[in-house]
Amino acid sequence: QLHCLAKMVTLHGIPQDLDSYPEDLLLFLSPSDYAATGSCRQYFAHVGKANLDVLQRGSPRRKQLLAEALVCLKIPGPQVSEENAEILGRLVCDLGGEYIRSSGGNLLKQLSQCESFLPDQEEAVRSVIGSGNTTFGPPEAWSAFTLNELSGLIPLFDHSILQKIPK
Repeated sequence: QLHCLAKMVTLHGIPQDLDSYPEDLLLFLSPSDYAATGSCRQYFAHVGKANLDVLQRGSPRRKQLLAEALVCLKIPGPQVSEENAEILGRLVCDLGGEYIRSSGGNLLKQLSQCESFLPDQEEAVRSVIGSGNTTFGPPEAWSAFTLNELSGLIPLFDHSILQKIPK
């Protein structure tokens, strides 16, 4: 339905006012159209808020969105800044373990919104969290607030991380 709606919306050109449309609809618009207008950052900021699970994990469309987002945001390697992580939003759910490791804690907030993880991603999250080199600090220093911020990642924590968290 969203795919059909996207076709109707673009009959007279690509929409400029992205705030007027549901984020899930934007998943079906062409990112390259927005790259041409120079507003690809705005487009991906909206896409990052969409329910990415509308598209099947590993689908060509989802891969294309992530690839074009990385180009738009000029992310040449696996290190993603906190600002770009904010723009990518839920698109970080498709970044591989190398991105998670290289970006330190920059992706943790967005990763905590992901529905599922690949084994490589899980290991990378554990590695980053276990290092303590994040804005959240080492697990020994965490509070209830920290756990709330990372709530979506708690199922990934292994015994070595869990035992360090204060009661």
